[in-house]
Amino acid sequence: MSTINQPVNNASSNREALARSKSRYFLTWRWHFYAGLFVIPFMLMLSLTGLVMLFDDEIEFSRYQSVLEVSPQASTVATSLQMENVLAAYPNARVTQFIPAPSRDLANRFSITLDSGKTVFVTVDPYNGDILGTIDRSDSWYELANDIHGTLLLGDWGDYLIEIAASLGVILLVTGVYLWIPRDNASKAGFLKVRMTSGPRILMRDLHANIGGLLSFVLLFFFISGLAWASVWGGKFVQAWSSFPAEKWDDVPLSTQTHASMNHGSEEEMPWNLEQTLMPESHDHAAMLAAGVGSMQHDTKMAHDMNMHTKAKIGIDEILDQADMLGFTQFKLNFPRSETGVYTLAANTMSGDISDPRLDRTTHIDQYSGRVLADVTWNEYNPMAKFMAAGIALHQGDVSVLNKVVNVLFCVAFIFIAISGAVMWLIRRPTGKKVLGAPPRFEHEGVWKVGLITIVALSFMLPMAGGTIALVLLADWLVFNRMNRVKLALN
Repeated sequence: MSTINQPVNNASSNREALARSKSRYFLTWRWHFYAGLFVIPFMLMLSLTGLVMLFDDEIEFSRYQSVLEVSPQASTVATSLQMENVLAAYPNARVTQFIPAPSRDLANRFSITLDSGKTVFVTVDPYNGDILGTIDRSDSWYELANDIHGTLLLGDWGDYLIEIAASLGVILLVTGVYLWIPRDNASKAGFLKVRMTSGPRILMRDLHANIGGLLSFVLLFFFISGLAWASVWGGKFVQAWSSFPAEKWDDVPLSTQTHASMNHGSEEEMPWNLEQTLMPESHDHAAMLAAGVGSMQHDTKMAHDMNMHTKAKIGIDEILDQADMLGFTQFKLNFPRSETGVYTLAANTMSGDISDPRLDRTTHIDQYSGRVLADVTWNEYNPMAKFMAAGIALHQGDVSVLNKVVNVLFCVAFIFIAISGAVMWLIRRPTGKKVLGAPPRFEHEGVWKVGLITIVALSFMLPMAGGTIALVLLADWLVFNRMNRVKLALN
């Protein structure tokens, strides 16, 4: 009896294993398909706008070459004189930022805010102080592409949609890798191969699967580094927990404004881990003395600062000399925006000032005494902040020319992955029928524990994906299942 039953039991066990494997494959494929339907348009948008942003410097120079290019001379005029010329030309404007020229053949830039609230760059020849022209910061191709890239020009709602797409993109990657890894002879046939003579569907499948599989970790890097900017996963979780604690600064009064207040429009100019950190404040020493604040005289350093710097604020030339002494090379200088504001020297990979994240530095200087109030460098970054500083430099193609070229190739590859996925769907979709063409569902007893745990874990790690999946499952239970029951009852 045992000899007779053994082949029967083995055959039954094999059929059961095959049915289980088939059910899991098609279940994963369905998840991949539905995630792809939502992600594909966003993936195309992110890749196309990313290409524009990669070539920001080249595009800007071609548009504004006449007001950016200068002829190098033997000597330069004082930056304070250059700023005086700017204020003379725009007497009602407020200077908010100074950006020294990155090379000797380019102009210095002063960012000013006009009475109308409009912000423009005024370019100045550093060798003679002449004003060359203006650049409207809101008319930047980079800013337009960045706005679309981050919010679809829809504000918070656009940000939420993109975060959902990027979160589902992680699920798309996980399910795609599962489908790509060989399991049987059929899947092994196209693994790391492109079958050119097996028809367009197989050709598209091989290209889509192999390019997607090989670049899966690259795409995951782009998703994660991008999600860290998003409103929910980034702003409420990762960025909030990774922000530099202003309490580390000793005896420094804090403003109610965060570092993000120094960003111009959608340009991310401050380091990621400082955006949510409160700004330090300057001591208005003249005002303190006029008010008779004598309780601070016990602080020898503060008393010295108050007595030495009550007549005037520190000028731009002194700040730039201090920047040189501190070791800054390429940077942005943000001006105080109130009587208690500070000068801020910022050199970081987030805004493309530098390409080596280990040289990141943000220094705040009291506008009255010139004393360094706070200094944050790479050494003060926590692990996630270091990942973002290095990751964004790679994400934006700022590290080197090779980095930019490789990122261009990645963007083109991601565009192809998105288009090939859509093409495969159109090829497989039944013609002449008004159906979605989703992969078929194969019912099987039991629960796929690994798959369930994976989806649940990803949903908890990426709450916008989890919320979307919950809504889809609820809609499926409330609407589609009931509609099917009604159809069966009518038949």
